[in-house]
Amino acid sequence: MPDGSATLTLTLHAKIADIGAADWDACAGTGNPFVSHAFLSAMEDSGSASSRTGWLPQHAVLRRGGGEIVGIVPMYAKSHSYGEYVFDHGWANALERIGKDYYPKLQAAVPFSPVPGPRLLRRPRSGVPVAAMASALEQACASHKLSSVHVTFCTRDEWTGLGDAGWLQRIGTQFHWENEGYSDFEGFLGALSSRKRKVLRRERRDANAAGLTFHSLSGADITERHWDAFYAFYQSTVDRKWGSAYLTRSFFSLLGQRLGAKVVLMYAQNGTTPVAGALNLVGDEALYGRNWGCSGDWPFLHFELCYYRAIDWAIEHGLKRVEAGAQGRHKIQRGYLPKPTYSAHWITHPGLRRAVADFLVEERAGVEAEMTALAGESPFRKGED
Repeated sequence: MPDGSATLTLTLHAKIADIGAADWDACAGTGNPFVSHAFLSAMEDSGSASSRTGWLPQHAVLRRGGGEIVGIVPMYAKSHSYGEYVFDHGWANALERIGKDYYPKLQAAVPFSPVPGPRLLRRPRSGVPVAAMASALEQACASHKLSSVHVTFCTRDEWTGLGDAGWLQRIGTQFHWENEGYSDFEGFLGALSSRKRKVLRRERRDANAAGLTFHSLSGADITERHWDAFYAFYQSTVDRKWGSAYLTRSFFSLLGQRLGAKVVLMYAQNGTTPVAGALNLVGDEALYGRNWGCSGDWPFLHFELCYYRAIDWAIEHGLKRVEAGAQGRHKIQRGYLPKPTYSAHWITHPGLRRAVADFLVEERAGVEAEMTALAGESPFRKGED
């Protein structure tokens, strides 16, 4: 597999422990904590990404000349399509209707985390092009006689490069808050229309009038007591949504131990009793909202913990944006505007590939039209007051 200067060799690894943290993080960089060795090893060591959950590690490692690691792809063999947030169940059904197996497939992703970021991790100045990474993944797919490889929630540059390499391109939508240099939350509110500004002030007032105390905890301030409470919230949320508790209790302890100050827990108490929590991770430019849960019925508590306190924290720490996870049109009125997300797909069966390609053309037109319509619901001022 030539990359223009030397031969690249590919190996697949059934556990991240086989790959040194220094080599991994030299390729991953510091910008996005979800692709760090610390986060992904916590997933594996806690049993969250495992055979139990159908996420079997198959991390791809590219070496130049068989020696120096120059590229890594966090990748998993999947026996289902759950925990991905880019839905391909229809593709699986179509292939299975003609007697072919869609599963297992390869998934280049962060388990259970719809967080955009790099997926084709390359050591700086290594000169490894996206096309070489794409070729390596195609070869891995072919050598294991699998149906497909999926690179989900990748960067736009990776998406473009994979498209140039012949992969099918897909887009989706999330809602992100952008920091326009606000000095505080009131500065952000001043950018909204007067009607929307009143709504947000009322929601914050009512949330803070319920007699709860709020804490923004990070690093060593988060104790096992906090994780015990948060895990109960997490399980409660999963139960209400008829989902599966993929993340184990030990995952949260390992997360706190290994990522330290990159973990931020928004926490609410009623007296001494914990009633809600929202888990966030910190990157170089963004605060990433992940899991949330609560006990009881408290007015606007979800908005306060997940959206408004995240904005407070991002402003205070000079971050450029808050990414609050998948779905949620209601986020628009809280200042979180629609942004595209990207994925790319390599499908080996020619018939399915053609059908999916046609589908994605139509889907993209629909997604783009919807994003335009959603942007029209922006709460930001349009010339008035």
